[in-house]
Amino acid sequence: MTDAPASTAPDTPAPADTPASSRQRRPRTVWGRARRHWLHRALAGIVSVLVVLILVAAGLVAWSVRRAFPQLGGELTLPGLSAPVTVYRDQHGIPQIYASNARDLFLAQGYVHAQDRFWEMDFRRHVTAGRLAELFGESQVDTDAFIRTLGWRRVAEQEWSMLSSEARAYLEAYAAGVNAWIEQTGGAAPTGDKSLEYSLLQLLNSGYTIEPWHPVDTLAWLKAMAWDLRSNMSDEINRAVLLGSGLSRAQIDDLYPEYPFDRNRPIVTALPEPPKHPRAPAGEDLSGGDNPAADTDVVAQAAPALAGLAEAAAALPALLGTGGAGIGSNSWAVAGEHTSTGKPFLANDPHLGSSMPGIWYQIGLHCTCGIAVTGFSFSGVPGVIIGHNDRIAWGFTNLGPDVTDLYLEKIDGDRYFDGEQWVPLTVRKEIIKVAGGEPVTITVRSTKHGPLLSDRSADLLSIAARPPVDPDGDPLPTVQPAPTSSLDSAAPDVPEAAARSPYGVALRWTALDPSATGEAIFLMNRARDWESFRDAARFFAVPAQNLLYADVDGNIGYQSPGLIPIRGAGDGTYPVPGWDPAYDWTGYIPFDELPSVRNPEEGWIVTANQAVVGPEYPYLLTMDWSYGFRSQRIVEMLQERIAAGPIDAEVIRQMQVDNRNGIAPTLVAALRRLPDRPAAADLLFNWDFQQGADSAAAALFNVFYRHLLLRTFDELPEGRGLDGDDRWWIVFDRLLDEPTSPWWDEVDTPEVEDRDDILGRTLADAVAELTAAQGDDPAQWRWGPLHTLTLTHATFGTSGIAPIEWLFNRGPGETSGGSAIVNATGWEPLEGYEVTWVPSMRMIVDLSNLDDSRWVQLTGNSGHAFHPNYVDQFELWRTGQNLPMYWDRASIEAAATHTLTLHP
Repeated sequence: MTDAPASTAPDTPAPADTPASSRQRRPRTVWGRARRHWLHRALAGIVSVLVVLILVAAGLVAWSVRRAFPQLGGELTLPGLSAPVTVYRDQHGIPQIYASNARDLFLAQGYVHAQDRFWEMDFRRHVTAGRLAELFGESQVDTDAFIRTLGWRRVAEQEWSMLSSEARAYLEAYAAGVNAWIEQTGGAAPTGDKSLEYSLLQLLNSGYTIEPWHPVDTLAWLKAMAWDLRSNMSDEINRAVLLGSGLSRAQIDDLYPEYPFDRNRPIVTALPEPPKHPRAPAGEDLSGGDNPAADTDVVAQAAPALAGLAEAAAALPALLGTGGAGIGSNSWAVAGEHTSTGKPFLANDPHLGSSMPGIWYQIGLHCTCGIAVTGFSFSGVPGVIIGHNDRIAWGFTNLGPDVTDLYLEKIDGDRYFDGEQWVPLTVRKEIIKVAGGEPVTITVRSTKHGPLLSDRSADLLSIAARPPVDPDGDPLPTVQPAPTSSLDSAAPDVPEAAARSPYGVALRWTALDPSATGEAIFLMNRARDWESFRDAARFFAVPAQNLLYADVDGNIGYQSPGLIPIRGAGDGTYPVPGWDPAYDWTGYIPFDELPSVRNPEEGWIVTANQAVVGPEYPYLLTMDWSYGFRSQRIVEMLQERIAAGPIDAEVIRQMQVDNRNGIAPTLVAALRRLPDRPAAADLLFNWDFQQGADSAAAALFNVFYRHLLLRTFDELPEGRGLDGDDRWWIVFDRLLDEPTSPWWDEVDTPEVEDRDDILGRTLADAVAELTAAQGDDPAQWRWGPLHTLTLTHATFGTSGIAPIEWLFNRGPGETSGGSAIVNATGWEPLEGYEVTWVPSMRMIVDLSNLDDSRWVQLTGNSGHAFHPNYVDQFELWRTGQNLPMYWDRASIEAAATHTLTLHP
């Protein structure tokens, strides 16, 4: 990847007068597709004129964008400190904070985070509290209502009292640092002294004032993290929607094949002793079998309702990712027996949705109190999320357990049936303040399983008349499509149709159970060894992650944490009847019975969202793993590299940017067997299956693959589920052995197509598209110009107003890689080839010498547009390079370009 071609300079945005038709498609940002142009509507007219006038006045522009740049050197007063604190920053704006005690350390971290990222922090807390309408007006009432129904902030408030006094003190100190910065930059006034975004917000909402930061704002952000990594909820919805489109459960099973344990190994291969609490009975078979419900006049399908839930969920801010399939992460640890240093290496690159600024903030925290840690933090959260201290290193990948279930509920007015009797719904009122408008009151109704999301979605109301089960709760093997119900969008309270509906949909989700996840961050930062690391992991409730470990003593390990439910009946793949207590959760898997391994015999551990354990594990973790192609490729590379000699940091860097496509060899072999094919297909037959930006073969293959998905699965409603997940690789692998499978037949043609018909037509489609886009010489085709990444600002980046987008967005830049590849630059086949999720950072920790560790993030540490550190790491990230992850104080001081002293 080091030879990737140059792209549009990330710090030189496209001109303001770039025609809309020539701009790249923007990746989905926090608003989702349904709210793409809210800002365009809000700021049309006068705001556009004002912004253009500002841009003409170049001197005023410079002042406007630079006035919020933080002071990085010299001296400042920080009220609340007990002693001076020193902050060193290198040329990339990465702060290393030195304090004499823990309270001062976290107070300074809050101050530094606010210096660089306060707009991001302020926006996030409005999202998690369901208060976006206070910022942006009436257009965000529906989003706020959905989040209020989920109740993230309410749960976070309950968690505050569950934390230790030490953790609460750290959170309070962090909040004090943020608030000190707020006061020093004008207090509650949302001016351009804080960030350029506030200058624009004043044009839209002149009455907005900034509130002090509260520790619960931090805890609520952890709920947003859990939402974006909520595992298989979208798969559960998709199955029901496909059922409602006319597919049978057997057909849907074809599209959701079982995990290929015979080819892709799980994370943990050796299980501990049998558990003390074996899995609850699996309950009745939910496959439907040959026993359709008898009363077909009473029951129909609820798939359109669940599609409504999918749309509502997609419209919520995706603060960590797109929430779609294909999102994942890579991590691996290699023991010293296989390394050039004799000590372990730990590598991690979480795959999340691209954003501007990037999701991570690099920082080092050091004090004489025993805290010394460097790594990746979240603005708004004290401590380090992923990184290392002086003894251990750790990384995260998404475990992906099934921690959500959708329950169909029988509703009668203000009560619901719990399986034994009619009991009152839990009801509360929420008042949503609206900028420029009157407050809106909503009613949130809940059952024992959770909030009724059907009150917030028009399509979900169709479940009132058409549940996907019969009145006894038995599932239908097939259903007939039906139109969805309508909902008066002007009635944000419980609409009349929902109030009289005989059914509803409730969400059971582990993140709505209060927990002490906030405690885990501080404990992990201070862990000294494997046992104290596991003790920290016990508090990590949501989102459940694969925790990878290595230490300076030479140990490597893996631990699954988190609240993972034990179900009575059901396997979490379809919505279930809430009136049947057999489907209730019976508890959580005990921590000591979750998968774990320390110093495995092979000398390495790989986690990349594959199955954690094999089918012999006595508990159900999920039925919807990633299918293990990334993890198996990493395993194969490790085996090859180890056989060739000791592994070093450069080998690991090369592995992190590996571009090999795992399904390409299988599909190319099938194309080779076609009797008649275009000459351009020869590109594929000498291809190494690496998807570099310069590769002509990668361009042809990916265009072919996209058309193959669309042609083969034209039965799916609006292409539902056609994403970048490697699930489709398994589906195609099996379909290629069934040349006359009905899936190959195109539904809109009179003839019956077979496998070779579709392969041939699809290849012709790909050649035609590339010829039109890049010319008639196949040797000149390139993957990079198709597979571009635009760094899109989370709030103003899709305004539809070119001058505003010019201020905040950067790119596009050409990238290598692709979906389900180790270098996971994901794309959505239904929309095109542009990148939507990415390795959000890359880290390599050398446990023999922490000062030799390496890191990089997607954009830069600063959240201020046009700041030198706004996007200064993008080119390094794009070309597979990285930066020194300084640890020793001498190295930190030598690399410092600014030194700031904070005084009491």
